[in-house]
Amino acid sequence: MPMRVTRAMLVFCAAMFAAAQIGSGVLTGMARRGAEVGRSGGERTEASDTGGTLRHGGLLRTYRVHLPPSYHAGKRWPVVLALHGGGATGRGTERLTHLGEIADRRGFIVVYPDGIRRGWADGRGGTGAERAGVDDVGFLAALIDKLAGEYSIDPARVYATGIPNGGFMSQRLACELSARIAAIAAMAATIGENLAGRCKPLRPVAVLMIHGTEDPLVPWAGGKVKVGPGGRILSVNASIRKWASLDGCAATPTVTPSRKPSTDGTRVRREVYGGCTDGAEVVLYAIEGGGHTWPGGLQYLPERFIGKTSRDIDAGEVIWEFFSRHPKK
Repeated sequence: MPMRVTRAMLVFCAAMFAAAQIGSGVLTGMARRGAEVGRSGGERTEASDTGGTLRHGGLLRTYRVHLPPSYHAGKRWPVVLALHGGGATGRGTERLTHLGEIADRRGFIVVYPDGIRRGWADGRGGTGAERAGVDDVGFLAALIDKLAGEYSIDPARVYATGIPNGGFMSQRLACELSARIAAIAAMAATIGENLAGRCKPLRPVAVLMIHGTEDPLVPWAGGKVKVGPGGRILSVNASIRKWASLDGCAATPTVTPSRKPSTDGTRVRREVYGGCTDGAEVVLYAIEGGGHTWPGGLQYLPERFIGKTSRDIDAGEVIWEFFSRHPKK
């Protein structure tokens, strides 16, 4: 069992997140010229990462765009907004998730925006961004508009994912920006009690949740978040049922237990709520024995602090496979 989280441990976690981002800066400094060629429709031979800025709500916002090697302006490309966790940055999210590598293989654009004060106004009410009145829903909508003007993107295939502050924020986008967001994937994040009470999407949004049953920071059972700004959240089970109800899905899921022998102390259980309105889908990957981690990704802190990282699935691949089935209708 993970040990009790103390204030000193949380400070240590934040420092380790920052350290993890340093390496990613080297990995993401590639081929700015390639990005420019891709915008004009020419041939590109390698992936590229380009920084950008956008002024919104009186604030200068920053982000990074990852284009796969196959990108060209002759077709419309899906876009994944990858939202970082609290205390982190967009630059560090690539190293944690390796979504850029998956994008290069699967053929989509990844965008890594930066939150204000290293966090998002995710609807829980307590983040620094939310207390400062930051309009992150408006910022991300404006960012989608800017991307549409600079790249050849498919407006029917814009997706959002994140961990955990980014996962909470992804769910806020599903609630309040459903006209623009086709599907979301929330990692180690349920839905905040405040947001759940006012969530009224304009259209069904496909929802994927991936959560460890032994997450010591964002508890499976819900209640108070034990890291960062805290806030009260629904349990995983209540959250997934909430989304199934909002999307008009069947009340009972189809459950598929893991058939793979465990090699790391975790097992994966898949629950699918089908029969949803307009072909939407609500899916839970329950990582039995898993912690506050990205399955298949970086074990960014020792297990005694955050729990186990499952190697039974690659969360990034699972997320993209889910997104690819759910364009906006």
